[in-house]
Amino acid sequence: MADERRLAAAPTGSAAWRLRINHVSGFTYAGTAHASYNEARMTPMTTPYQITLFSQVDVAPAAAASTWRYLDYWGTQVTVFDLQRAHQQLKVTASSLVETERPSPPEPVGWDVLRSESILDRQAELLAASPRTTVDEGLLSRAAELAGGAQPRDAARAICDWVRDNVAYVPGSTGVQTGAQEAWELRKGVCQDIAHLTAALLRGVGIPARYVSGYLHPNPDAEIGETVEGQSHAWVEWWCGGWEGYDPTNGVETAERHVVVARGREYSDVTPLKGVYNGAPSSELGVRVEVTRLG
Repeated sequence: MADERRLAAAPTGSAAWRLRINHVSGFTYAGTAHASYNEARMTPMTTPYQITLFSQVDVAPAAAASTWRYLDYWGTQVTVFDLQRAHQQLKVTASSLVETERPSPPEPVGWDVLRSESILDRQAELLAASPRTTVDEGLLSRAAELAGGAQPRDAARAICDWVRDNVAYVPGSTGVQTGAQEAWELRKGVCQDIAHLTAALLRGVGIPARYVSGYLHPNPDAEIGETVEGQSHAWVEWWCGGWEGYDPTNGVETAERHVVVARGREYSDVTPLKGVYNGAPSSELGVRVEVTRLG
């Protein structure tokens, strides 16, 4: 996960970036896995401000795997595969080539629009709390105070900044099952926790919010052709007349260095690799992300 609190955002109006991404993940087994069924959400989306020019998901052992793809409920491309032969390791490699640019902010709307029946109905799923974005009344009251007197977009920024100021980014301090309330009580977490807490508070004041997973190039001044260690990352998008992305971990609007892979209510909707299997206990193979700016 990424933290770049010392780095400044790229300037508004900067040119599009072309990024090559290589993401490796998987599992090893203490003995033999006899069969498994898996889903990988590791293919970047194509959006108005991001074009996926190439994508490929390779599975090893390849001879044992059959794969197919579909778009899930949230519009994320899912690569599904099952292995019906004995194997001691599962390795998934996702390769992609993506062009990104800084989005243009939508025309903001007021609270009257957000509280209208049509928006409450259309955005109902992204206004409701999910298991990892459930927080107590004390936090909801604090969010209401932060939003009080501000227009929705300004309220959203105030909530993001407050979370960033009050929850420290500490790698390894939490796990994938950690919820927003626990991260708040610890006052620390990783980008996943910061995104969950931010989404919880945005929804609590009536701003639709979705959890986003993807990749982040760590260097705003990246050199062309240099391959660096990237990060799997998480941030939020809110709706105040149109969808806007914001990275509360780093306190910046999402732009050329952010690559959207999956969207949903919380982490469980966007898990990069998950599945079920029959066999010996497993452990994570580890995650490696390499990013190269090509243009």
